Amino acid sequence: MPRSPATRTLPPSTALLTVAGGQLVAAPRAAPELVRRKRPASGNPYLRLLATPGARAFTAGNLIARLPMGMLSVSAVIMIAGSRGSYALAGAVTATGLAATAVVAPFTARLVDRYGQARIAVPATALAVLGSLALVLCVHHEAPAWTLFAAYAATATTPNTGGMSRARWAHLHRGDPAALHTANSFEQAADELCFMLGPALAAVLCGALFPEAGTLVGAFLLMTGVLVFAAQRATEPPPTPRTRTAVSPLRTPGMPALLAVFLATGAVFGALEVVSIAHAGGAILALQAAGSCAAGLLYGSLRPARNVHRRLLLCLTAMTALMSLPLLATTSTASLPVLALCLLLAGAATAPTMVTGMTLVQRATPAGRLNEGMTLSVTALLGGVAAGAATGGWLVEHAGTVSGYAAPMGAAALALAGAAAGTSLRHPGVSGGSAR
Repeated sequence: MPRSPATRTLPPSTALLTVAGGQLVAAPRAAPELVRRKRPASGNPYLRLLATPGARAFTAGNLIARLPMGMLSVSAVIMIAGSRGSYALAGAVTATGLAATAVVAPFTARLVDRYGQARIAVPATALAVLGSLALVLCVHHEAPAWTLFAAYAATATTPNTGGMSRARWAHLHRGDPAALHTANSFEQAADELCFMLGPALAAVLCGALFPEAGTLVGAFLLMTGVLVFAAQRATEPPPTPRTRTAVSPLRTPGMPALLAVFLATGAVFGALEVVSIAHAGGAILALQAAGSCAAGLLYGSLRPARNVHRRLLLCLTAMTALMSLPLLATTSTASLPVLALCLLLAGAATAPTMVTGMTLVQRATPAGRLNEGMTLSVTALLGGVAAGAATGGWLVEHAGTVSGYAAPMGAAALALAGAAAGTSLRHPGVSGGSAR
């Protein structure tokens, strides 16, 4: 039967009728082809990642909120030491805040998983900001020393903004290991960038304006960033009410061994920071962070590993080898440029190690407990940073800065041994937000 003229002149994009969800709807005949012609896929994995609807908005808010991570502790040290004339007091106050964060952060993350990011992150951040403001007032009005400890401990309610961002990526790209690999690499590079810029910004603000400026600006950025981040409700993972059958991330196979690896990796960072500051000043640490940031971005452009456990072992092996370079440099020569180059190379292994470790954490964490699982890994990391800083400081004081560089190398070797011994890592538990 010949077609009518009206039928012959129909354009190729004329809609067809189909059934979806029990309803009759119109579907464009050539819609997929038109979409592909109008929006060609980018060859850059990071551009594809940020093209996810809503991704740029929540990423912008998260970056603003994450910058104070590298600002607030440095600002507190400058402010307290300048007012009280005691770096020992300043260090004790910030260490107390770190210990309080290690205790409080997992509970905050558990509430985020249970009730949602926006409902918990905003009031938790408000409490932390009030703690920072109280610290400023106590320092400015020369309040007793114990008030400084109490005020700074109140900042422990600060939510893990990096973990919440990773949870959003895992929710948006569940079932897409390549996109999650790129997202984890992007988030690690963002961490390194914030720790590069944060301390420098804090030092400039406290020096150029007044000692309290760094803390005040950091608190403002934290609150502003969390409000912007929380306002992006379309990309927020749905809350998961707790049930009697819910399994704690600590009880899932592989998680304890992973946390031990994160603890030792944190010791690498803590020891390297203290020893490098004692040997050459804090500015040289920016090179280590720069090397890690660049390596993280490059790592994210590669294909995700089929055997993530084996990749973690390779990354830890590389980190152990590269962490020996600063020790060799300081032993063989006193040249600061040589040490700077070695720190740049040493940083190249840290971001891939963190990205691979976070991928395993995501896979080992039970569904609906992703924020808690990632916060536990960050808590282990912070505990390692504190232990590494103490060990590095002891070595510097009793054996010198050259011998002190043995601490980060030893901690990296310990992390490698822990990963190799943790046979349960080969079979992670129930997948959380990411696919196997």
